[in-house]
Amino acid sequence: MNHRYSRQELFSPIGKAGQQQISTKHTLIIGMGALGSGSAEALVRAGIGQLTIVDRDYVEWSNLQRQQLYTEEDAINRLPKVIAAKSRLTAINSSVEVKAIIADASVEELEGLAHGVDLIIDATDNFETRMILNDVSQKLGVPWIYGACVGSYGISYTIIPEKTPCLVCLLENVPLGGLTCDTAGIISPSVNMVVSHQMSEALKILVGDFDSLRKKLVSFDLWKNQFSEIQVDRLKKSSCQSCGTERTYPYLSFENQTKTAVLCGRDSVQIRPSVLIERDLETLERLLANHEGVVQRNPYLLSYTVSQHRLVVFKDGRVLVHGTKDISEAKALYHRYLG
Repeated sequence: MNHRYSRQELFSPIGKAGQQQISTKHTLIIGMGALGSGSAEALVRAGIGQLTIVDRDYVEWSNLQRQQLYTEEDAINRLPKVIAAKSRLTAINSSVEVKAIIADASVEELEGLAHGVDLIIDATDNFETRMILNDVSQKLGVPWIYGACVGSYGISYTIIPEKTPCLVCLLENVPLGGLTCDTAGIISPSVNMVVSHQMSEALKILVGDFDSLRKKLVSFDLWKNQFSEIQVDRLKKSSCQSCGTERTYPYLSFENQTKTAVLCGRDSVQIRPSVLIERDLETLERLLANHEGVVQRNPYLLSYTVSQHRLVVFKDGRVLVHGTKDISEAKALYHRYLG
C-alpha cells in the first residue's frame, strides 16, 4: 500500500477526500525563478494532478543561491529553467503530469494557458505580467495568488474572482521602477516565507476550503523583524475596469502593454512603457552604481553597460537595449535592472 501522502491526509482539513481533490487539479505557475521553483516543488510533493510551468529564462550561477530546483550542471549548460525544473519535479513525483513551456508570458499565451486550470500562482518578476494575469483571472474566473520578494521583504495576497478585490483595486495603476533582486539582492528565507504563504493558500483552494483563506494582504521584513496583515475587503471597487460591474479587462488591450520594437539595421530593441512616466535618472544611477556594470549619465539619458549589453534609459521612460535583437531577452534585461 502506498502511504506517500499519509501525513498530509492525517491533517484533518485535507484528509483523504481533500487529497483526492488535489490529485485531480491543474495549477499554472508563471515564472520558474525562486518563488516558482519553490511553489512547483511543494505542489508536486503534495500530489497535484497536473502542473504547467512557464518561463522564458535559463539557469544562471546567481540563481543557485535561492532557486532550489537547479544545480551547477544546469548553470554550466545554461539549461532553460522549465526544462531543468521538469526533470527534477518528475524525479520527485513521477505521477504528476508536468508540462514545461519556454515562453515569454504575453497576453495571448496567458489567456490560452489559463483555460481549464484551477489555480494560477504568480512567480513573475514584473508588474506588467501580474496585471495581465489579474485580468486573465477575472475574465476566466480562475483564482490566483500574488507573491513577490526582494531583499528581506516579501508580500502575498490571494485573489478570488467575484469575491475579493483584484490587484488593480489595490494598486490603481501599474507601479513602474523599484527594486529588483538584481539591484537590491535577496536572501533565501524571504523566498521561503512567501512560498509558504502562497502554498498554504493554494492547498486551501485546491481542496475547496475557501472559508479558511486568509482574506488579508500579508507582508513582512525578516531582517527588520516586521510582519503585517492588512484587511483589504473595502478596497473592492464596483468601478474597477478589471473586476467591476462594467469591466473591460484593460491590461489585455494592446494600448496598455509595454511596446517593443527591433530597431531596423541595429542590434537593438526599443522598449516603451504602456503609460507616460518621467524617470528619475539620478536615483537610478545611485541604484545601479553599486552593481556590476558601468553607469554613465548626462542630463538627458542614463547608460548602463553590463556584459555584452547596454541599456540606455531616457527620461520619458523609453529604453534602448543594445546588443540583442531578441525581444524576449531585451524584456528580461529591462525587468531585471529597471523593475
